[in-house]
Amino acid sequence: MAADPDYVLTNRAHWDKWAHTWVGPGEERWGSTEPYWGEWEISNVEVPLLPDDMTGMRAVELGCGTGYVSGWMARRGARAVGIDNSERQLATARRLAAEHGVEIDLRFGNAEHLPFRDGSFDFAISEYGVAVWADPLVWVPEAHRVLRPGGELAVLGNSSLAAICVPRDAEAPAGRELLYPYFDLYRIDWDDGADQGVEFNLPISGWFRLFVETGFDVVAFYEPRPAPTSSAAGHFASAAWASDFPSEQAWRVRKR
Repeated sequence: MAADPDYVLTNRAHWDKWAHTWVGPGEERWGSTEPYWGEWEISNVEVPLLPDDMTGMRAVELGCGTGYVSGWMARRGARAVGIDNSERQLATARRLAAEHGVEIDLRFGNAEHLPFRDGSFDFAISEYGVAVWADPLVWVPEAHRVLRPGGELAVLGNSSLAAICVPRDAEAPAGRELLYPYFDLYRIDWDDGADQGVEFNLPISGWFRLFVETGFDVVAFYEPRPAPTSSAAGHFASAAWASDFPSEQAWRVRKR
């Protein structure tokens, strides 16, 4: 097997370094039986990424972190698998799954190259996992490969607009200025002086084209927005900014 690309190693170091800061948020979301999404804690009723009933479904979370999405799927009846690039994140996921009595098959690995047969899953999801931290030109076809015909993929991550409004060389949130060319969006190397990471994004038209050319039909596209009463604090955009502009975007696509 080929060695992991440089960005996989960079991002593994990032998530291992900061895994301890995600224990609390992971515990909080594991404590909820109802899914909610992203920076603004949008309910699954408003942005329905998970089916209400997943009984008998085989489902995989691509970049599972602390594993709460896999936990939600298992609680809805799925046979859930989670894969992540950080062993320290997985250690938290394993502890919380055990504490909540939820059975999940948790794997360490690069979700761009999945250790599963073609057509193994009915459902795949990424909330700030491979959706942000992996090359979409690689992971989207790989997700397509492991889904059966008619299987669905749900994705939530940073919006294409936010990606060109957040500085890449300083720890600062999105501002009201376009900092980078929109149509050049792809690999985003950032270094804020304290840490490094590599994210990926595409223009919205690029996401549509990639999904369709890979063999998916786009079922729905969402731009979640914080509620006026939201007390959530975003990591890369303020609630005020995200009330005026999309900070996140989500997709539901189905394999043809």
